[in-house]
Amino acid sequence: MMRIDVLSLFPEMFKAVFEQSILKKAADSGSVSYDVTNFRDYAENKHQRVDDYLYGGGAGMLLMAQPIFDAVAALRKRSDSKPRIVMMTPQGERYQQRHAENLAKEDHLIFLCGHYEGFDERIREQLVTDEISIGDYVLTGGELASMVVIDSVVRLLPGVLGNETSAHTDSFSNGLLEHPQYTRPADFRGLKVPDALISGNHALVDEWRHKESLRRTYLRRPDLLSDRDITEQEAKWLEEFKRESEE
Repeated sequence: MMRIDVLSLFPEMFKAVFEQSILKKAADSGSVSYDVTNFRDYAENKHQRVDDYLYGGGAGMLLMAQPIFDAVAALRKRSDSKPRIVMMTPQGERYQQRHAENLAKEDHLIFLCGHYEGFDERIREQLVTDEISIGDYVLTGGELASMVVIDSVVRLLPGVLGNETSAHTDSFSNGLLEHPQYTRPADFRGLKVPDALISGNHALVDEWRHKESLRRTYLRRPDLLSDRDITEQEAKWLEEFKRESEE
């Protein structure tokens, strides 16, 4: 079972998220457990302050080291394995599917959700193993960002999705965007499903999906192809797409 701990000043934000859909099913099946801790509970001062002014001056308040250090120490004592400690920050590495796949291999994850002007640098230097950003923009806090990462990780755990092939065919899992998908009826108001998908020929279906994944990636996210080892067949398809776009 994977254990996920979250340190947040607003633990109630997670209640509805963890009790719905795939995240709830994963917990109910024993694939994962969640616990959200308000790190204000670890503040040593009588007013339970967790933030203070910046040394050197500047606008805003900064989260203090002591509550975070003590909260992480308490979580570590309850764990049988060394946790990955993830700081949600706009300064972090931009999150991608490969990060989700990597985190899904861990037994214990701790997410740090910041607020105000961020964290005392000693937290970053001494505790954090991963710094993650979900995009080049700024949120009020790290809670929503951590929910995104947790969802992307939990769905990769064995048995969570039910259909084990689902996660492997999602966009980004194989370096390409997902191919177009269709369901019944085969002819909806004159809009027809591609013949390959209703041919009953599995090899033809696989080839069509591969080609259309490549086409969609070429048209929408060509940057994803820059580091890809292009096969001979893919190279031929890319030339075809290029000719079509020039017509």
